[in-house]
Amino acid sequence: MMALQPYLDRQKKFFQTGKTKNVTYRIKQLKKLKNILIQNEELLIGEVYKDFKKSAFETYATEIGLVITDINYAIKNVESWCRQESVSTSLVNFPSKNFIITEPYGSALIISPWNYPILLALQPLVGAIAAGNTVILKPSELTPNTSSTLEKLLSESFQEEFLKVILGGAEESSMLVKMDFDYIFFTGSTRVGKIIMRDAAERLTPLTLELGGKSPCIVDKTANLEVSAKRIAWGKFVNAGQTCVAPDYLLVEKSIKSEFLAHLKNAIHQLYGDDPKESPDYPRIINEIHFDRLASLLNDGDIVVGGDSERSTKYIAPTIINSITLEDSIMKDEIFGPILPVLEYESVEECITIINARPRPLALYVFTSDQELEDKIMNTVSFGGGAVNDTIAQLGNHHLSFGGVGASGFGSYHGKSSFDSFSHKKSVMKKPFWPDVPIRYAPYDDIKLGLVKKILK
Repeated sequence: MMALQPYLDRQKKFFQTGKTKNVTYRIKQLKKLKNILIQNEELLIGEVYKDFKKSAFETYATEIGLVITDINYAIKNVESWCRQESVSTSLVNFPSKNFIITEPYGSALIISPWNYPILLALQPLVGAIAAGNTVILKPSELTPNTSSTLEKLLSESFQEEFLKVILGGAEESSMLVKMDFDYIFFTGSTRVGKIIMRDAAERLTPLTLELGGKSPCIVDKTANLEVSAKRIAWGKFVNAGQTCVAPDYLLVEKSIKSEFLAHLKNAIHQLYGDDPKESPDYPRIINEIHFDRLASLLNDGDIVVGGDSERSTKYIAPTIINSITLEDSIMKDEIFGPILPVLEYESVEECITIINARPRPLALYVFTSDQELEDKIMNTVSFGGGAVNDTIAQLGNHHLSFGGVGASGFGSYHGKSSFDSFSHKKSVMKKPFWPDVPIRYAPYDDIKLGLVKKILK
């Protein structure tokens, strides 16, 4: 077991030099990160493929490209984000100048998951660098090829007192979260998130938790069923369903369920052909443990399409399961795989009751042309973020913050939200020595009390 504390000690010492607070320095580091991605694009795509057979298109479109977009946006805007912000004064403090200084927290810890090993490691890193922090990054041990390559590329380009990648498993993560970081950013399961939060609470360390949950997807009779099926199939089965914001279960209006399932079956065929196992565009499950967990869920309900599995290659076909009830095991926890259960409903109130009876999800999707139904869902259901008439594509807009609520996490990032998450807003009031209004000083009397009431009412 390597000693980890010295890395944090060196980073804290480096942060105290003030070098990372220089905006020019931050931009230089962001450009360096961008160059790493551009110059090593094929290498990184190959490493992700080794880990779970993801296609070059998926790796670039859902990982590398999104990080580059975020870097470009940060480089363009970080100078304005860092500027001191003047705010109005209050009558009781007149005359005075009031302003907000945005400063980095200091030494940040980022723990990233396996399902998008480039995106979910580097996207929060962009925010941490832009905000002026030093960073220790702990990528997932479940993607050994991608994680070790990231460690090599980053260690060759960055000083470890500014950015250090720590490889290892749960033991290393446990050691890191018990250290005295100034900020923690964790992406992963709700179970582990609770452990991270407990350890952070020991030192009152602020943190962001990006977790998951069972994200519902509603389809009503006014939707374009063919387009809806295509977009849902894409959003569910990209990365073999191993996406935290993938539709976890469908709520389909009863009158159109049979027709919609036919469209959904056809959409899967269009995406992956007669045999998805032979498709170069369909990834595999990350490991045998996750495969076994997912395979056990295939016993619920009636399989409409798919259901095939092969443990030796960690393959589970894109699968739709009908005749599901809320009591089935597949409806207990987040699926996080290529299995989509279907429930039916007759009224939007029924949908809302089902969703609100569960922990608040990370995402929600609704397919409809009925504005009244859309408004009702948006105004009565709490969720992290989502989309109307699409799935997961909202993550491609860095102007939209991304984050959970309740059991799906708290805090947000993407675009400026990433910068804000890794920044402390320091509020300052500056007053002249004159005038020095005597009303606030003791001794107090009824006249002073009367004046205070007039001012503060």
